[in-house]
Amino acid sequence: MQQRNSGNRRPSGTDGSDFSYRMVVDNRYTKVAKGKSTLSKVLVFQAVVLLVAVFPILLALLNKEPLETLSAASISIIFISIIIGEWGRKRSRVNFLKFYMVASSIGILGTTASVIQSSLQLKVIHDLSNWEAEKVALLKIACVSVGLCVQIFSVTTTASLIGNMSPPKRAS
Repeated sequence: MQQRNSGNRRPSGTDGSDFSYRMVVDNRYTKVAKGKSTLSKVLVFQAVVLLVAVFPILLALLNKEPLETLSAASISIIFISIIIGEWGRKRSRVNFLKFYMVASSIGILGTTASVIQSSLQLKVIHDLSNWEAEKVALLKIACVSVGLCVQIFSVTTTASLIGNMSPPKRAS
């Protein structure tokens, strides 16, 4: 029996024509690996946007302004969903990924509703001449806008990943 580290020589017992008998990875598994990689990047980007979105809340607390409970609750929901989404991605748990999709969507809808509900942000959008005084409001609007775009990409990526993780349907 020939040893493995014999240099560049071909192992005995093969002439190189056995390539057709080698195992081939199913296309579904490569799609799952690519989907997990993409979802990992989306989760990191979503976490960065979330950290920037926490900044206006912290500024409001430092200035002893009232806390926007809808915005704070929505950001908390998104934070928890990102953690659960990461668990689902790492452990290939479809139920965790489904929970992540639903919870993060609810969270982003809550933050969007918080921005729409606030009349201050609407004043800033209509009158940009006073934008320097309202930098925090503009930051909030930007975070929600970017977060909404990331959420749409996140849902499509996660749905594709879930579809590829599920076993194929067999015909009866």
